[in-house]
Amino acid sequence: MSTSSEHRLLWQPSAARIANARITRFQQAYEAIRGTRFADYREFQRDTCENAGTFWQAVWDDAGIIAGTAPAQARNATTDIRQARWFDGARLNFAENLLKPGRDPANADRVALVSRHEQGRHCTLTHAQLHEAVRRVAAQLRAHGIRPGDRVAGFMPNIAETVVAMLAATSIGATWSSCSPDFGINGVLDRFGQIGPRVLFCADGYLYNGKEIDSLARVREIRAAIPSIEQVVVVPYRDAAPVLDGLGSNTWRYDDYLAQAPSTPLAFEQLPFDHPLYILYSSGTTGVPKCIVHGAGGTLLQHAKELLLHTDLNADDVFFYYTTCGWMMWNWLVSGLLTGATVVLYDGSPFAPDANVLWDLAVEERVSIFGTSAKYIAALDKAGAKPGHNQDLSRLRTLLSTGSPLLHEHFDYVYRDIKADLCLSSISGGTDIVSCFVLGNPTLPVYRGELQCIGLGMAVDIVDDHGTHLPAGKGELVCRRAFPSMPVFFWNDSDGDKYRKAYFDHIAGAWAHGDYGELCAHPTHDGVVIHGRSDAVLNPGGVRIGTAEIYRQVEKIDEVVEALACGQKQADDERVVLFVVLKPGLTLDDALRARIRTTIRTGTTPRHVPAKIVQVPEIPRTISGKIVELAVRNVIHGEPVKNTDALANPQALAYFRELPDLAD
Repeated sequence: MSTSSEHRLLWQPSAARIANARITRFQQAYEAIRGTRFADYREFQRDTCENAGTFWQAVWDDAGIIAGTAPAQARNATTDIRQARWFDGARLNFAENLLKPGRDPANADRVALVSRHEQGRHCTLTHAQLHEAVRRVAAQLRAHGIRPGDRVAGFMPNIAETVVAMLAATSIGATWSSCSPDFGINGVLDRFGQIGPRVLFCADGYLYNGKEIDSLARVREIRAAIPSIEQVVVVPYRDAAPVLDGLGSNTWRYDDYLAQAPSTPLAFEQLPFDHPLYILYSSGTTGVPKCIVHGAGGTLLQHAKELLLHTDLNADDVFFYYTTCGWMMWNWLVSGLLTGATVVLYDGSPFAPDANVLWDLAVEERVSIFGTSAKYIAALDKAGAKPGHNQDLSRLRTLLSTGSPLLHEHFDYVYRDIKADLCLSSISGGTDIVSCFVLGNPTLPVYRGELQCIGLGMAVDIVDDHGTHLPAGKGELVCRRAFPSMPVFFWNDSDGDKYRKAYFDHIAGAWAHGDYGELCAHPTHDGVVIHGRSDAVLNPGGVRIGTAEIYRQVEKIDEVVEALACGQKQADDERVVLFVVLKPGLTLDDALRARIRTTIRTGTTPRHVPAKIVQVPEIPRTISGKIVELAVRNVIHGEPVKNTDALANPQALAYFRELPDLAD
């Protein structure tokens, strides 16, 4: 491990924090089961991979999973990663486990959900109120004939009613899928049109950056285009009495839907471990999105492990993650209910009216665990925001970041301008596994630029193109053993060919995740650096370069707001092209180009230095905020971008077409 400032120690948990962490108690219980003691986290983590059945059974027991029928075994005996089966014979219900804290009468009046938006709307649901709302919606769904395996969809903002609808649907065994209302109509149809939902929950609109945006025009188009939709439920959000004309028969206002619900008690269908719970979607920038089906048991167990053990979330916590319903972090956030913590939802821009809005929320709601994206942290830094200097963040003990690599300099920013005594956990996984491969640990130190550790039960490795382990250096991130939250299947993939090609055709016998990373060995554990997506890796002169390595250096240039790097073909080689967005009023000149190149060369190698640097007004991103290097690469080569509806700002691609600067 480097001892330079590159990977210097930034935070060390106190002895009391280590002793009181749930993961510490779990390790002690697991050691008793295994009849051994582990010297450190590395030994502990490896054992949980090698003895996966024992480990995941211990997670089941520790989390107090409720099941109508106990499993016959935790896992089958196969060594084939694709043939692994988990908890055969178990029958359980996902919603029942998330609502479990409310079964204790002592929790009835405790707040389960807080829902806020940028224009001041604030509502809370206690555990008793949440249970009753779920009961009413579930009763209506049952009255409509919804059965296990039917699809129920949400075209919804991140509000309490969305959580209620999901829990009600999954209590019956229906499969839930959601898109945020900022998706364009074609993006919605590309997703919901594939899965054929019977019921659609929507709101009359949503809020963003001071604007109220109507959703009902698109809902009318959705209903007209998807014949499987039999019922529409509209949540009044912008308007107390939205006009529902043109939405078709069997359309309800949410309040009426609840008021007229049968008095049927809330019952939880007991279903197999792998029963389809969620359908999530790939970004869809290279074609129609893949519909990734996740099982109830695997999602529940993996989230229990990550929230209870790796995040140390407990019933006294207030848990917030800035997300939309179109990003898997919404599913992860909502699973926080299983711990008894208060879950905080937010709808709106993180910068409206100013950069303090989410930190005001954190103070007012007494947030102890705050989650966001690396992009948001970078934007705060660029804006000169200093939340820790003017806000009381004494309750905050953990900050989570994901969505893209958190750059080294933004680790510095967090500890300088947000809070010094903080477990900063950069986490990485994805929609494909609805969870994480690499994430945080409240008992381990934080090193600059690194994700703290490999997750328990996740046999993560960094390998070369042939699948050979790389003890040092950059390579492909793979998982060598099965884990419970692997997708059950892809929708409309009857022979499993798309599933196999997505993950198992690249490295024999392992799940290839598509991230380009590096292991960082410490005395007690392995940290990880993610350098970007494998398919966006640059290859000038045959040397592989992760785009995050370049972005990290460009972030040091004050004039640059954001950047995108991609490769441009040149005969038998490729050259690195860097596109930059500058602060308003600035123009890229030769002096600034030279400074950018010098900064990149000084911080990396001459191979990283872009051959061309071009100013553009905007960088294209997916709806979940990730920059799309591949789409830009296609545009500069005159190749089609197959699905611009997956982009939040598809118009930005026009800036990259037929650029004179790239003609020579």
